[in-house]
Amino acid sequence: MLVRQLSSRYNSRVLHRSFSAQAKLLDPGIKVEANQLFINGKYVDALSGSTMPSLDPRDESVICQVAEAQAEDVDLAVKAARDAFDSGVWSTKSGFYRSKILHKWADKLEENLEYVARLETWDNGKPLAFSKLDLHFCIEHIRYFAGWADKIQGKTLPNNDVLGKYFSYTLHEPKGVVASITPWNFPLLMFVWQAAPALACGNSMVAKVAETTPLTSLYNAQLMSEAGVPDGVVNVVPGLGPTAGHALAAHPGVNKVSFTGSGPTGRDVMISAAENLTSVTLELGGKSPAIIFDDANIDNAVNQLQVGLFLNQGQCCCASSRIYAHEKVYDEFVEKTLAATSKRKVGDPFGDVDQGPQQNRRQFDKVLDYLNKGKQGGAKVLHGGNRIGDKGYFVESTVFGDVKDDMEIAKDEIFGPVMQIMKFNDAEDVIRRANNTTYGLAAGVFSENINTCNAVSRALKAGTVWVNCYDVFDASVPFGGYKQSGFGRVKSEYAIENFTSVKCVTQLLPNDGGWYN
Repeated sequence: MLVRQLSSRYNSRVLHRSFSAQAKLLDPGIKVEANQLFINGKYVDALSGSTMPSLDPRDESVICQVAEAQAEDVDLAVKAARDAFDSGVWSTKSGFYRSKILHKWADKLEENLEYVARLETWDNGKPLAFSKLDLHFCIEHIRYFAGWADKIQGKTLPNNDVLGKYFSYTLHEPKGVVASITPWNFPLLMFVWQAAPALACGNSMVAKVAETTPLTSLYNAQLMSEAGVPDGVVNVVPGLGPTAGHALAAHPGVNKVSFTGSGPTGRDVMISAAENLTSVTLELGGKSPAIIFDDANIDNAVNQLQVGLFLNQGQCCCASSRIYAHEKVYDEFVEKTLAATSKRKVGDPFGDVDQGPQQNRRQFDKVLDYLNKGKQGGAKVLHGGNRIGDKGYFVESTVFGDVKDDMEIAKDEIFGPVMQIMKFNDAEDVIRRANNTTYGLAAGVFSENINTCNAVSRALKAGTVWVNCYDVFDASVPFGGYKQSGFGRVKSEYAIENFTSVKCVTQLLPNDGGWYN
């Protein structure tokens, strides 16, 4: 009964809040300055002349036409990257030299932060304040790996003298040409997550950025060039996955594929890379659980999970989309969650809002489809549950209650502003339920008992576990998944392993004396 009363109370507030999306759209205040492919230090059209529209998700209008890379363009980009790598213009430079250039790249982003943030918001749809936050994370990430560039080193290894006197050591060398394939939810940040460590290690790269959000990565390519990154070291080729993405992942000139995106696309990337047995790092999707025990600070849990689920319009691979609240605190958590959600403003991301539109039509339709599945499957809409307006990709911040584990909304990655709240009463049972998924990217634990926090953190099968917090990121902290959420780690020193190969050198020592005799 309490849940029904809360649903009626807070859904009535949605009606008058939804009109914020229908006001006259604000002018982004900028012009697009880069819409061509970036190959070998120059902006060029696709060889075929193909273009594709970049749409404003606020109203589906065309921002501009963007060059659409085909297989032949990818081939040119890979050859440019290979020539640059083999020339040693970047790969054989000292780590100290590369570090200085990476810091200059970060400087360029700082100098152009307002423009790049506005371009990101225009192309992606996230609120401007969050685009600026993304840029700060980009800059932090670049500077972190700039610090690593001159600290990538091997080991001196003792030999056991079984075959004689030998001296061995290891070298951590750059892979060569890295294929970077990134998604549309954090366009520039995901590019930077891959580019910064790859370049710090001395690699060259070809980046296939998402076709629906290419603008910031294309503009950023020129900033990297201005910072001193040599021609051919970084190439950016927006295009469709089945054409440009496949051509890049399957290219025999590529030595490493680094992919961030959905599980199904990740499988396709692995299949393409397998043609040449190219090594792959995958950072994929999730259906992340957050468990709220009966001794948790409920106000903190509510605040953390508002971010955990609704950040970036819910378009986060680690979104806390399965929330398990202990039956003793379930009603309190639901009431406070609905109170917080009812205050969220959805509308033009250039205005004072908490949530902009979904990024693209395909994702927008997917979210609406899951809203219907939730309603038809028996879950209770406690807040939201509908499209806003008839233009653009706006969706209400939605909360479902009375959710069962076997419902599609509880099993599938929705990738939208749709929260599911479930009830539990036993720790072992909720751990089993939380782990009963093909995903394993992230999880959250909320409790004031340190033993509970430690025990549950170790029991959860996820690459990241946040305790009494959520969505806490730092360049020094690794991120990646278990199970079908991928393998390999992005960020932190662990990311260096993705972009280096270990070479062992063993040298025969002479027999005429010395310290080793």
